[in-house]
Amino acid sequence: MELGPYTLPNNLFVAPMAGVTDRPFRQICRSLGAGLAVSEMMSANVKLRDTYKTRRRMDHSGETEPKSVQIVGAEPAAMADAARYNMDHGAQIIDINMGCPAKKVLRQAAGSALLEDERQVAKILDAVVAAVSVPVTLKIRTGPRPERRNGVIIAGIAEASGVQAIAVHGRTRCCRYHGRAEYDTIRAIKRSVSIPVIANGDIDDPVKAKRVLDYTGADGVMIGRAAQGHPWLFRQIDHYLDTGEQLPDPTLAERRDLLLEHLRRIYDFYGAAVGVRVARKHIGWYVKRLPGQREFRSTVNGIENSQQQLRQAQQFFDTLIERQRLAA
Repeated sequence: MELGPYTLPNNLFVAPMAGVTDRPFRQICRSLGAGLAVSEMMSANVKLRDTYKTRRRMDHSGETEPKSVQIVGAEPAAMADAARYNMDHGAQIIDINMGCPAKKVLRQAAGSALLEDERQVAKILDAVVAAVSVPVTLKIRTGPRPERRNGVIIAGIAEASGVQAIAVHGRTRCCRYHGRAEYDTIRAIKRSVSIPVIANGDIDDPVKAKRVLDYTGADGVMIGRAAQGHPWLFRQIDHYLDTGEQLPDPTLAERRDLLLEHLRRIYDFYGAAVGVRVARKHIGWYVKRLPGQREFRSTVNGIENSQQQLRQAQQFFDTLIERQRLAA
């Protein structure tokens, strides 16, 4: 898939998720078949640039190129400045957040709140595209609410502004993450513009990915929550789209090794003290639905030492592997 000067290995995207798509997560997903991973959103507020959280989010050391950075804000000048700043610090693609439904973002009239004001959308997109020499992409929802799905209008504004691709989550702002994603609006958007359209929302297995691509005509799919604890989903989707064959889920040993690699990346990125706390949610996602996971999570969530946390995770999987061997 082409995006500006970049040729992506496939049409599978990691959705930007605050508190989730940090550098370790992006690296894991890219290594397992994702064509592009978008960073956690970066605020356009200049007062937040020198915080520890922002400096950490701007660390793209060792990542596979191209590096896509998402920015969020409500004012054209501030968004243009944020785009330039991130480009100067290594961003090779600037992604604009007009899809986040989080209350703290909406209170700033940013994220999916902007879908209410099409003129402001145009001002922001024009300002950002003019400010940088790298491709600009856009993430939206289908509209502010079900009775006003204006995604086709927003997509037209984006194309006219010079945005080079648009990702669409199949829910409105008011829907947040409730109910089922709908793809009719994404299909209409794809038919209305010539730039690549990426379908997002409730895509959680290879068959669903192909069905959404076939129905909407979208150029790619973006995976978010379904990849939490299951980053191999990208590899499975990529293989299915190429061959029509389904890859099996990883074995317990493969899942164990992947989790341990992910944990080590987390400790290296955040440091041991902070890394232990960050790792807890990822461990929970990796072991979800496995036998004994409830008791294991209760134990591991009380651990404050990184090496002990690592040993407990390995021991949990080793026990399951041994029980599986004995039962065979």
